[in-house]
Amino acid sequence: MKESSRSSFEKASAAGFLIALGIVYGDIGTSPLYTMQSLVENQGGLAAVSEAFILGSISLIFWTLTLITTVKYVWIALKADNHHEGGIFSLYTLVRRMAKWLMIPALIGGATLLSDGALTPAVTVTSAVEGLKSVPALQDHYSNQTLVILTTLVILTLLFSIQRFGTGFVGKIFGPVMLVWFSFLGISGLLNSLTNLAIFRAINPYYAVQLLLDPDNQQGIFILGSIFLATTGAEALYSDMGHVGRGNIYVSWPFVKICILLSYFGQGAWILANKDSGIVLNPFFASIPSSISVFVVVLAALAAIIASQALISGSFTLVSEAMRLKIFPTFRISYPGHSLGQLYIPVINWSLWLITCGIVLHFRTAAHMEAAYGLAITITMLMTTILLTFFLLQRGVKPLLAYSLMAFFAMIELIFFIASAVKFLHGGYVVVIMSALVIALMLIWYKGNQITFKYIHPLDLNEYKEQLGRLRQDDRYPLFQTNVVYLTNRMKGQMIDRSILYSILDKRPKKAKVYWFVKVNVTDEPYTNDYTVDMLGTDYLVQVELFLGFRMRQDVPRYLRTIVKDLMDSGRLPKQHQDYTISPGRAVGDFRFIVLEERVANPIHIKPFELWILQIKAMIKRLTATPIRWFGLQFSESSTEVVPLVLSDVTNLPIHEREAEV
Repeated sequence: MKESSRSSFEKASAAGFLIALGIVYGDIGTSPLYTMQSLVENQGGLAAVSEAFILGSISLIFWTLTLITTVKYVWIALKADNHHEGGIFSLYTLVRRMAKWLMIPALIGGATLLSDGALTPAVTVTSAVEGLKSVPALQDHYSNQTLVILTTLVILTLLFSIQRFGTGFVGKIFGPVMLVWFSFLGISGLLNSLTNLAIFRAINPYYAVQLLLDPDNQQGIFILGSIFLATTGAEALYSDMGHVGRGNIYVSWPFVKICILLSYFGQGAWILANKDSGIVLNPFFASIPSSISVFVVVLAALAAIIASQALISGSFTLVSEAMRLKIFPTFRISYPGHSLGQLYIPVINWSLWLITCGIVLHFRTAAHMEAAYGLAITITMLMTTILLTFFLLQRGVKPLLAYSLMAFFAMIELIFFIASAVKFLHGGYVVVIMSALVIALMLIWYKGNQITFKYIHPLDLNEYKEQLGRLRQDDRYPLFQTNVVYLTNRMKGQMIDRSILYSILDKRPKKAKVYWFVKVNVTDEPYTNDYTVDMLGTDYLVQVELFLGFRMRQDVPRYLRTIVKDLMDSGRLPKQHQDYTISPGRAVGDFRFIVLEERVANPIHIKPFELWILQIKAMIKRLTATPIRWFGLQFSESSTEVVPLVLSDVTNLPIHEREAEV
């Protein structure tokens, strides 16, 4: 990692601060809209709450945000970055060598977080649109739930459509809105708190413990299910680290946390002053002066829509990490921003849009969707806690301290999970189904790769130099192409896939002047464009490794033409004169790019389960980016060639000649 890149990642700026507000904190920043309301309603309404209940609830919120969000995620998890990227797969990458079974929590956590990426936009946007019912001018129109659904679908479509422009673009749009939102939360909360300064006693953890043990607390310890709503965006904060940089999160989080807490303190002060008033309105909106309520509702609606962004951008990071780990199908990635973390995956984006719209149409109201809200993220948090334990051990933290610290977080999150799991039959099943499907997809892809590597045996290219040299001089075969290029991701040194040599020598002898074997490596630096060459002491065999930055186009044909010219200029490769050309003096011959697709034929030696996995993987692969498109071969001479995965499968079957009838 270059020093300049690391410095940019750690550095905070005014622009980065604003972008972070728009990308990272949407989910956690809208929690004041519904957390206190949930606590009050589950206790039996305003008339049923007491001073001890309010102080205890706010104290629980304060310490949950401090312990889970600040300590676990901002102080600990943000240090676990992999080439500037965060998220559970980034964390797994750092610790996977410590134990093989760590893949299990990584797969579960990744699947549940991706599921939450579809559920959260549905919940937050629907809640925002339903909030328009309280605006007098729109009340008559939005009393019709069908109009609410249609408006929600339009907003979701627009939200997913702008993802192609990158998180920087999104942050510039959403950042100023969230700055106004958080400023309003802080100012309004402070003004309400000044009416009852005793509310700040809630900072004392005594009130939190007292509430958990208080027999008047109707929910008992399960009150933490509502408290958890205040910190649901913590996992997205970690996943979005690569989009905004760690430095900007360090600077922006204190501001965000203070504003959120002031809002909770202000709502608590208002509740204590008006608990006997008979008001049934959401405490957040009830504590706002009626003269500005319309503007607050609109601002809250915008903030709730923005809350979806953290999960969407986090999903892109999640999938990109999974693809690098070879546990997720390979989809085309674009980088619309100026950093590795600012990425966009079209297939994932529109798949999330489709699922999100389906959830809206199925549940119809936000109240029904909220039954599943939080279940997925509690599972992700638990899995992250397991992986963080090993990260701390890896960093040299004493085992007793590491295990004790993470056990403390796990205990809290387990209670959160139990409280959320109660809602399984009321909507939580959707999260379970989606997560199970994602886990199955990742397991099939991962296992399919393992099975493929099991049956592919590399060969030493040196042992076939002589055969290839004779073939290029053999007049019995017509010239197949001047330059024949094979693209491979499994070339290591002079060892190459057996299927490549099978394609050249056995399937149909391909006579060429030069045989190329090319491997493309994508680097973490944006504008790298280097290559290495090994010609094995010949002038007709060329092994090339390209090192291209993530911002560079993988236009392999154009790079190869430059490499050919460099090799010719250095005398390592003969000139390739063209007798017929529209470019006088052309010294580079024609190219044919061959992409090999390995398939199972006559699978005698493959176990039935392995065969089933390979067949499912082949079906999934049809939806992924093709190598021809991936490597920029659309306008070049290219072909896809099918070769058997297991060459030994082609065996003679017993058959007998019929005797001639007399």
